[in-house]
Amino acid sequence: MARDEASDGRAEPSVNPADRVDRIVEQWARERPDLETTAMAVFGRIFRLARLAGERMEQAYAPFGIGRPEFDVLATLRRSGEPYQLSAGELAASMMLSTGGTTARLDRLEKADLIQRLPSPTDRRGVLVRLTPQGFDVIDQAVGAGLAVQQRMLGHLPEEAQHRLNDLLREVFAGAGGDADVRWLGPDLPVRVEWEGHASDTTKRRPRRAGGK
Repeated sequence: MARDEASDGRAEPSVNPADRVDRIVEQWARERPDLETTAMAVFGRIFRLARLAGERMEQAYAPFGIGRPEFDVLATLRRSGEPYQLSAGELAASMMLSTGGTTARLDRLEKADLIQRLPSPTDRRGVLVRLTPQGFDVIDQAVGAGLAVQQRMLGHLPEEAQHRLNDLLREVFAGAGGDADVRWLGPDLPVRVEWEGHASDTTKRRPRRAGGK
């Protein structure tokens, strides 16, 4: 059973009912009482929570005609700041994808008129990827919808507990060497850029299509 810390330092049963992770841990405690399974319980919940959040985020993005793969491309461009464009290579690196995998995403987004591909002025073989005005509007709405989902999932926790949870996860992430591989956050961008979990700044100007259209 999950346990909480009492004010006098003693462990008390948690007010939350046992979940599937508790049952799995209890089974291991019975079969292998020599194992300390706290880490198993922590990461079991992190994995399950991540999967649940992923499913709900996909549902939040669906009304905008995009899924998580397309969201990642649009969000990376949006948070890069004006003119909301990056090279195809930077996008591929940010999402840890092969060139072919990135091309498939860009093809879908270009077909939907959410991005446009432009020749690089400095590299004859290079390609720049830029948000279209429609893509700008879609990502600003989608990031707000996704953030609302995340906020609802944490809504039962007091604000102080949410901040404490964030701090603890940051410590775990740093202690595990997570900062050594954060390419999924996107290519190196100015410090002012925020990650997808934060509300976007809708006061920014919509991009113009290349050629002034």
